[in-house]
Amino acid sequence: MPRSLALVVVHVIFSTKGRMPFLKAELRPDLFAYLATVARNEGCECYRVGGVEDHVHLAIRLGKEKTIAKLIGHLKTSSSQWLKTQGPALARFSWQEGYGAFSVGPADLEALLRYIDGQEAHHRKQSFQEEFCAFLRRYGLDAEDPHLWD
Repeated sequence: MPRSLALVVVHVIFSTKGRMPFLKAELRPDLFAYLATVARNEGCECYRVGGVEDHVHLAIRLGKEKTIAKLIGHLKTSSSQWLKTQGPALARFSWQEGYGAFSVGPADLEALLRYIDGQEAHHRKQSFQEEFCAFLRRYGLDAEDPHLWD
């Protein structure tokens, strides 16, 4: 085969450090656009970015040569630096240490995009911790890890 082809879609989730509500509504559109641009500059396709005050969700098609860890490292480092320039209240901003990255089949992409678009309504009923643990259980990962929220 003369070409390498790949379709790997990942649902990425990460939170502000300590799940602090730094991501105010007026800031989020610019942050989401910034994160999408970083993903595209890393050779990935960003289908959607969304979230609420304390965390973000991204639907990303990985580039053929990009690892999840390197992409998320670039997303978090670059956006953290950018956020710190957005006002005195964000001067000490940082993201949490870890992240969640979950595979998504092509048939489930539209449902994921709707889910990301509905974050505001979703989080009127469920906290970030409840949401994240539900994803861990859905994918067969340990939602009871005592170090999950360190």
